Amino acid sequence: MSADRDFAYGAAAGLLGDLLLGDPRRGHPVAAFGRTAAAVERALWRDHRGWGALHAVVCAGGAAGAATLAARLVRRSPAASVALTAAATWAVVGGTSLGREARAIGGALAAGDVEVARERLPHLCGRDPQALDSDGIARAVVESVAENTSDAVVGALVWGAVGGVPGLVAFRAVNTLDAMVGHKSPKYRRYGWACARLDDVLGWPGARLTAALAALAGDAPAGAVRAWRADAAKHPSPNAGPVEAAFAGALGVRLGGTLSYAGRVEHRPVLNADGRDVGVEDIERAVKLSRRVSWLALGVAVAARRVLRSANTPRSAKSGRNS
Repeated sequence: MSADRDFAYGAAAGLLGDLLLGDPRRGHPVAAFGRTAAAVERALWRDHRGWGALHAVVCAGGAAGAATLAARLVRRSPAASVALTAAATWAVVGGTSLGREARAIGGALAAGDVEVARERLPHLCGRDPQALDSDGIARAVVESVAENTSDAVVGALVWGAVGGVPGLVAFRAVNTLDAMVGHKSPKYRRYGWACARLDDVLGWPGARLTAALAALAGDAPAGAVRAWRADAAKHPSPNAGPVEAAFAGALGVRLGGTLSYAGRVEHRPVLNADGRDVGVEDIERAVKLSRRVSWLALGVAVAARRVLRSANTPRSAKSGRNS
């Protein structure tokens, strides 16, 4: 069984495992990585970009190195290779948990229980829930579903296609580090700079693929492309902009505007200004779109890995197989 077929079977099994099982409540590998990264931060933290870069190298490099070693240990066994790829894919993607949290908030809003929705919102995003009414919470959920479709699923599959299990693990490690230290608070403005920039670089291809697939899988492909082209660059994030704009156009809603993070108010440009206000029913539509995008991304990743491996195979090796 070829390595690209190992990846195809393993990634599909891992994504199916996420669909059926979601994330475990205890003992999640990403949570264990987060605890390790926090310990490294306590040892290394200085208000300096260089120390933050060392933090990124130690944590992300260590995770990628361990994954590389594991992949080498199983490379001669197709069954073990598929199992490792499946386990890694299941560990790094989080589409099912994303959908569950979004639907839980949507259910609370549909029942008119805004307080419960506010209590659950921090499980999904970093917005200040007390500053949001029902419509504001619904908009925050749709934006988070869009962005996390790229961060929690598509981006990982893209780097899995490029680098196999080490690619999957490295992307998730960097994305986790960015969530931990990559924000612009006084403590992390310098220390988290390297993690934030690295996350921007690794997230770039996945964000564009997510936007393209959202346009393909959504109800309004032309609207999604139009919003992506017109509004993506207005967003302060180079990767969240294309994704949120494409989702806004695909769903026919307006995203962006005023929001609050820990008491800090931001006035972001409106995405897809011709759309309507986000309603509670749009949360379910966003979750379904996210799931369609995730499975389409798996197909693209599998095809891309086969093309990449074929391009990197020496011509003499191809001739030997065909003789």
